[in-house]
Amino acid sequence: MEVVRSLILFALAGLAEIGGGWLVWQWLRNNWGVWIGVAGGVVLFFYGVIPTLQQEPAFGRVYAAYGGVFIVLSIGWGWLVDGWVPDRYDLAGGAIALAGVFVIMWGRNWF
Repeated sequence: MEVVRSLILFALAGLAEIGGGWLVWQWLRNNWGVWIGVAGGVVLFFYGVIPTLQQEPAFGRVYAAYGGVFIVLSIGWGWLVDGWVPDRYDLAGGAIALAGVFVIMWGRNWF
């Protein structure tokens, strides 16, 4: 259950970071208006809060593992939202990053 909870928190943090960053990008690069940028800033605030809900006490471990989740979610966001199609190297890199998440967070419990 701890693994599922952690993965959900990582996914929520990733969606907040990517979604908030995307809104700021739209504001600054595509002139979507200042309120879109403000909304992006609010969403990014939640990205900073969500990882603190992880059970793991080590900041570095949580953020290192989160980095792998961020890679996978960024590939998915680009594919689903921006219409960018990842190639096999993007997908392989995402799979390797996700394997790293499991080793960092739970490897000491399994090996």
